[in-house]
Amino acid sequence: MKSAQSPFPEAETPHLPPMMVLLVGILAVSTASVFIRFAQQEASSLVVAFSRNALAALMIAPFALRRQGQELRALKRWQVGLVVLSGFFLALHFATWITSLEYTTVISSVAIVQTNPLWVALLTPIFLRERISPILGVGLLVALVGGLAVAFGQACQWGGGLKCPGLAASFQQGSLFGNFLALCGAWFAAGYVIIGKRLRPTLSLLSYIFCVYGAAALFLLIAILFTGQSMIGFSPQIYLWLVALAVFPQLLGHSSFNWALRYLSAAYVSIALLGEPIGSAILALIFLSEVPTVIEIFGGILILCGILIAARAEKIG
Repeated sequence: MKSAQSPFPEAETPHLPPMMVLLVGILAVSTASVFIRFAQQEASSLVVAFSRNALAALMIAPFALRRQGQELRALKRWQVGLVVLSGFFLALHFATWITSLEYTTVISSVAIVQTNPLWVALLTPIFLRERISPILGVGLLVALVGGLAVAFGQACQWGGGLKCPGLAASFQQGSLFGNFLALCGAWFAAGYVIIGKRLRPTLSLLSYIFCVYGAAALFLLIAILFTGQSMIGFSPQIYLWLVALAVFPQLLGHSSFNWALRYLSAAYVSIALLGEPIGSAILALIFLSEVPTVIEIFGGILILCGILIAARAEKIG
């Protein structure tokens, strides 16, 4: 079924190169894991996830209500339903992924959560009827192999052969549970991207991100109230990290990806997100002293190669 077009359409020809906007988005979201780690010193993972979405929605509320008030009032029932569903998936994505950072390394968590292109590629032909070209498929596979190398780089060592710990050791370290939460985050992120691709032609960017970020915040607030977690009483620097999390990875990062979904395929946008582990690894090295292994560096190179291969399948750039 062909998507209805927004009565407040954006330009069909982008004023900025979508690939450049994606690069800015990747750099912005790469800061997320470091900000989260700092905020988790006092705030729970659910509170961090809620603050990220709630603050972002509040920051854009005056602009959305003033500039897109007519569009928001004209939302159809099916659009409201998809917005709520998208916000639900986004809330689950942040709840599981941010919690994973309590149990595993930044580089492993980010690399695993960015396997969402695999799930997007598997689901878009069904839900969006987007054909996955052979070149895009090759880029996807190369990038995913790189992501797996990064994910297991901390646990495995190379010395006369590849040596990895068993499941028992992984359970004792908590890394297996953390990696599973990150994988759940990847599944929920795939749903978020697919729904966003369906909705974006019918809504302006400002209306879409305001509604979705707000819906995600409401779901996370319900979870916080249900579990009885505190949202106040933190030291000033914690609030600073929460604000930074809302401004950079959420408003600048996620909004860049949502903008690009109008001009690029959902599969490519999700593949481009695989660049995040590289930026996150660099920042984790600088601020968290998490040194990447040789395997992780090799995986990062594969991720970049996969993104470059996939770029050849896109006509806009």
